[in-house]
Amino acid sequence: MTSPGDAPDAAPGHGYSAEGIRTLLDTFLLGDPDEQLRLRTILADLQQSAFGVFLFVAILPAFLPVPGLAGGLSGPLVTLIGAQMLIGLRKPWLPRFIGERGPRRRTMQRFVGRIAPWLRRLDKLLKPRLPALVETLPARAFSGLLLVVLGILLSLPIPFTNYAFGAMLLLFSLALLERDGGLMLVSWLGGIAVAVGLGLASDQVVDLGREWMHKL
Repeated sequence: MTSPGDAPDAAPGHGYSAEGIRTLLDTFLLGDPDEQLRLRTILADLQQSAFGVFLFVAILPAFLPVPGLAGGLSGPLVTLIGAQMLIGLRKPWLPRFIGERGPRRRTMQRFVGRIAPWLRRLDKLLKPRLPALVETLPARAFSGLLLVVLGILLSLPIPFTNYAFGAMLLLFSLALLERDGGLMLVSWLGGIAVAVGLGLASDQVVDLGREWMHKL
């Protein structure tokens, strides 16, 4: 993992050009807790890790104990991210109404507090490797396809799945952030397993989908 010391001159509040996960987390955490972290500002200076950062922020509602928040916010955002990767975009495109919004720093602090034990365990394992599974167009398109599927499933009111989907999508995010093809392979396998497992229970998923559509 990239440490904060690896990114010189990464002053909080003045852009997010440092692309290691721990540096980005420090940037999210240091500052006024009431400040709104606009997605447009967060992603402006990022290059190859931009989709990873966007996904990291997008899955935040999945870890908050607010009914309907994960499906209503995280699901569509994850689907948007996946669709853009699927068609080959190199950086996220943000509609204005999304780009001008984002979590407050206090919310990010709570989120990081929840996932900190995971990040500590993964800290020594994540590193750039197997670039063909992260950086090539076919690999990015396949990751995008799985994210579209997972985003749609997350949007459905499937009981007791928010944390599971959130954890899986966090792995996708970390793999993109750290350009770790090994972790991306694990994420692919997990995403396929979920899609197949829910496919076997397709009647229930279809019923939930119809119920969800009727509520719109």
